[in-house]
Amino acid sequence: MRLLLALALSVGLALPAAADTAQPIDALRGPVEQVLAILKDPRYSAAATKKEQRDHLWEIIRGVFDYRAISARAVGRNWRLFDPGQQQAFTDAFSELLGNSYLSRIQGAYKNERVEFLGQELLENGTARVKSRIVRDADAIAVDYSLQREAGAWKVYDVNIAGVSLVQNYRSQFDQILGEGTPAQLIERVKAKNSAQAEK
Repeated sequence: MRLLLALALSVGLALPAAADTAQPIDALRGPVEQVLAILKDPRYSAAATKKEQRDHLWEIIRGVFDYRAISARAVGRNWRLFDPGQQQAFTDAFSELLGNSYLSRIQGAYKNERVEFLGQELLENGTARVKSRIVRDADAIAVDYSLQREAGAWKVYDVNIAGVSLVQNYRSQFDQILGEGTPAQLIERVKAKNSAQAEK
C-alpha cells in the first residue's frame, strides 16, 4: 500500500510547466505546489466535489507525461507488433487506465505529504533524471523521474519509486498478455479495465 500511494502521488504530482522550460527539474518543481494546493483545498472535501477535483487534477497532469513514450516502453519490443492505429488506441486506453488508477488513490489516500526535490542529472542520451522524495510523518520515499524532450518541453516517460519502475511494472504484465494474445486483445483488456473502473 505504501508503494502504491507513493506511485500514485509521484504520477499525480508531476505537473506541467511552460513549454519552453529549460531545466527538467523546473518542469516538476513549481507545478507540484499547484496539485498539493488542489488536494488540500477545502472546497473539495465534500464527496459531491470529488469529480470536479479529479477533473482539475487530470487536466494538469495530462500535460506533463509523454503517454506515447510510456506506452511504447511499457509494451517494450512488442510495440512493433502494433500498427499505427493500434499504437494510438493503446496509448489512449493506457493513459486513461493510469489516470483512473492513480487519481483515485491520490484523492483517497493523500495525508498532507510533501515533496522535496533533491537534484537533477542531464544524461548523455538527451534524457534527464530528477530525484525527489515524498515526505510523510514517519518516513520518506525516494522518487526518481525520467524525462525526455517532446515538442520543446521536458516530459516524464517513467517514474521509479523506491527502485520500482512504473514502466517495468506494467511491461511484465503486458508481456504475459501479449505472449498469449494479440495487440487488439491487449487493447480490449485495458479498455475493459477502464469500463470497470468507470462503473465503480
